Amino acid sequence: MMSPLGLHYGAGCRHVDWPRAQSPRSMIGCGGRERKNLARSWRLHAVQALRMEAVAGSRAHGGSAGGGKKKRDPFPGAAPLPQHKVKKFQRGQKSQLAEVSSQRLRDHLALLEQKVELAVQQAARMELLLPEEPGFLEGDPGEDTCTIAQADIAEAADIASATKHFELTLNQFGPYRMDYTRPGRHLLLGGRRGHVAALDWQTKSLLCEINVMETVTDVTWLHTENMFAVAQRRWLYVYDNQGVELNCLKRFNGVLRMEFLPYHFLLATASETGFLQYLDISVGKEVATICTRGGRLGVMGQNPANAIIHLGHSNGTVTLWSPNIKEPLVRMLCHRGGVRAVAVDSSGMYMATSGLDRKLHIYDLRAYQPVQSLVLPVGAGHLSFSQRGLLAATCGEVVQVYRDVPMQPPHKPYLSHTLPWTAHGLRFCPFEDVLGVGHGSGFTSLLVPGAGQANFDALENNPFRSRKQRQEWEVKALLEKIPSELITLDPGQLGQVDAITMEQKHHERVERLGFDPQAKPAFQPRRKLKGRSSAGSLLQRKRKVANEEQRTKIRKSLEQQQAAEQERKAAPRAQSSALDRFRK
Repeated sequence: MMSPLGLHYGAGCRHVDWPRAQSPRSMIGCGGRERKNLARSWRLHAVQALRMEAVAGSRAHGGSAGGGKKKRDPFPGAAPLPQHKVKKFQRGQKSQLAEVSSQRLRDHLALLEQKVELAVQQAARMELLLPEEPGFLEGDPGEDTCTIAQADIAEAADIASATKHFELTLNQFGPYRMDYTRPGRHLLLGGRRGHVAALDWQTKSLLCEINVMETVTDVTWLHTENMFAVAQRRWLYVYDNQGVELNCLKRFNGVLRMEFLPYHFLLATASETGFLQYLDISVGKEVATICTRGGRLGVMGQNPANAIIHLGHSNGTVTLWSPNIKEPLVRMLCHRGGVRAVAVDSSGMYMATSGLDRKLHIYDLRAYQPVQSLVLPVGAGHLSFSQRGLLAATCGEVVQVYRDVPMQPPHKPYLSHTLPWTAHGLRFCPFEDVLGVGHGSGFTSLLVPGAGQANFDALENNPFRSRKQRQEWEVKALLEKIPSELITLDPGQLGQVDAITMEQKHHERVERLGFDPQAKPAFQPRRKLKGRSSAGSLLQRKRKVANEEQRTKIRKSLEQQQAAEQERKAAPRAQSSALDRFRK
């Protein structure tokens, strides 16, 4: 049968003994509040009775009153993580907690380190759930992958990937410069004769198309796909995605190359008069203007790891610049002729340069030393690194892609393709196995298997974000904008303590105040009651603490002397001299 509360009672169930004062008949003649209270007490009584019934049944089926033996877990704890997977998600170095003097700050840093370690472990565990894996092109036995044509790759790929290989024939306003957005969804084209077009290259939908009726030297997207900058013959212009002119920057004249720094919201421009200028697009203010004294600046690249600008000069040198210093941070002699192209990989460790001497050099930026070198039939006019380290180079009408360039000498290219015209722009599409090439007769999109990252961080760069998500990301990015003053060669130095400056400030403070506010106060014994704090007792406790401190200093001094003596004995003894007898 069923109780008034919806509880089923069968033949095998015990009878629930209701309290007489709380029986269902007691509801007759009660008010609404009293009925609610009685119903609540009946419900609790029924649940308690059912729990007792379940415990009794489990004991009856489980054997003795003490219960059966619990099954032991054959794999206790969390699954172990391989060290190489954990190391992949680690960022930076751990804090040196022993050097922190404040206990409160030490506890706070220890808690932050625990959170970071937990996040790294969770990211390493969740890597198993990533939907896609990168893959490279593999040829048949005895076949070189550089001989495989783009038509064969598109025919062997799926339909969605095959549609990413296309060609735009634009013969009237070329040659074309091009750029992709950071999520890799939108494409910007700029023709030398004034043609500017922005489109969603995956769906082939056109955002805007204008003709500025002036020579266009370079184009670049800004922080979102709603704004882009165009370097025209006279001045620098900013347009929205509908082709409406937003601003005309007359202080930026004769611009040849542009690079946008996304985390600093800075637009770096290199002009034909030899000036390197920085524009903060979030406030529309010019941050720095540097005269490089290097002549015409037609070669420019940026280091994505530390936002340092690399400039190539006609005397074969490459200079590294920051907006905070008027002089180059590093000056490298890379070629015997003029530098034609510069590119830095996504990790910021390797730089590729090409010059008029027909050589392609790979430099390790940690030591500023060349690691690989290659002689090309024709000097590479444009270079570009992919997210997975592939290097693309254009030699006239031929586009060559090299694999694992920093690790081994590139004897032959990974892929090769011949264009209908000389290349004028080169860029890998983020998160796609696509290489975009702008040339004299339009634009060509090439398939390069294994070029892009297979998975993306949706909070950082989401190719499928909606309008609301883009607006929220833009607000967050503006709030987290990094000041231009923090652009340095080694970003890891920003988290370190400048001990020399700190000691100097402390010394100046001591001279100004006349005493050391951080000095340890003298020991003052606590007064005890009931006559136990006589003058002799206080003096005895002071002497005891002072003697203990003196013993500690002497002990440390002896340990240092013993360590120095052991080092002197362990060091190889030089040829003895007659003056050694006078040494102590």
